[in-house]
Amino acid sequence: MVSALLVGAAAAQSSDDWRPLDLEHTLYLELASGRVVIELMPAMAPAHAANVKALVREGYFDGLTINRVQDNYVVQWGDAGQGDARREIKTAKRTLPAEFDVPIDPAMPFTPAPDPDVYAAATGWSQGFPVARDPESGRMWMTHCYGTLGTARGNDADSGGGTQLFVVIGHAPRHLDRNDTAFGRVVQGMELLSVLPRGTGPLGTYERADQRVRIERIRVAADVPEVERTRLEVMRTDTPAFASHVESRRTRAEEWFKYRVSRIEICNVPVPAR
Repeated sequence: MVSALLVGAAAAQSSDDWRPLDLEHTLYLELASGRVVIELMPAMAPAHAANVKALVREGYFDGLTINRVQDNYVVQWGDAGQGDARREIKTAKRTLPAEFDVPIDPAMPFTPAPDPDVYAAATGWSQGFPVARDPESGRMWMTHCYGTLGTARGNDADSGGGTQLFVVIGHAPRHLDRNDTAFGRVVQGMELLSVLPRGTGPLGTYERADQRVRIERIRVAADVPEVERTRLEVMRTDTPAFASHVESRRTRAEEWFKYRVSRIEICNVPVPAR
């Protein structure tokens, strides 16, 4: 099935303009309603990516629940217990030093967005993910667009680690940039998260246990038998074809558009998958 994001200039490109998902860095979040496919970007948060995969492989998330759905903001899941009631961790770590940003890697392909950004000196796409850069400090980070995966934390910057994860389901909350560790995005299955009932407690928390949505299990795609894998390709973001796709989103040429803005911001260009 071709994603609804496959529009405009992206619809007629060659196979060289697409790449398969890296199975070692892809997660399958299994709900009763279906599968959510999440691709990780370890280059943006190597310790968190490794720790989340360790949590997944020890079965930490299996049978836990989605505990928070805040309208126009995030879906969050993990262990709802407190103190001694928290689920035991076998091999992974409960907390890690924050990875809000990383040094700019000159070897990493970067396709700059054509227009200025409010939140960063420069934005664009690297390895298929929306990112921002600050050339003055030499740092880069993932932007919080629709579908971004991040780690929840408390007031202490180093209080997260991956036992609580969230996905953005609302208008891009870019104020979160460099305030939590973001290192992945949903490639398929966003509709399964965005339609969940909103929580009625503070910040969209479910107030009763029976409101929580059960996670059947989460698996690393590389650990899943081939016949059970979801076969997807993502459009490469380091090609002329992708640049053309960005421009098609920037200056909409469809007959319906009477005023063509000729501007784009990083979260207005979801990277297509098919």
